[in-house]
Amino acid sequence: MTDETLAELPPIDVALIETKQILTMIPHRYPFLLIDRLVDVRHDHSAVGLKNVTVNEPFFPGHFPGHPVMPGVLIIEAMAQTAAALVISTLGENAGIPIVYFMSIENAKFRKPVTPGDQLRLTVTKAKRRGNVWRFDGVGRVDGAIVAEASITAMIMDQVKPV
Repeated sequence: MTDETLAELPPIDVALIETKQILTMIPHRYPFLLIDRLVDVRHDHSAVGLKNVTVNEPFFPGHFPGHPVMPGVLIIEAMAQTAAALVISTLGENAGIPIVYFMSIENAKFRKPVTPGDQLRLTVTKAKRRGNVWRFDGVGRVDGAIVAEASITAMIMDQVKPV
């Protein structure tokens, strides 16, 4: 990102959202919670989700034995979880925990494998919102290099208030 691009971004509303707070925002739990924290949250605009990829991930023994690679579909799911947490952060605490359904995944591309020891940085940017339908552009990076990208559309359905 250039200095000019950074200057065009809205200010950061929330610098850091840790795992404990993410658990109050989205319904995912181990082994399917795929983000560890959010940083640089800009309400109604963008956020960066962080996933610290470890060799202990439950999918590595089968994907692939002797050559562990994070499945692309899980990278897309981590993007979606980042987007869902951004939506809840934008809507506020009273929004509850939404049930979010994928409507489409478009232009998904996987450029490099994500392996144990990588920190996956997932930048999601709101492209459009119409009612309960949100569309995001997502880019995954490891050490600054793009490893995956996709556009995702999801619909927020009934919401469950936090317990």
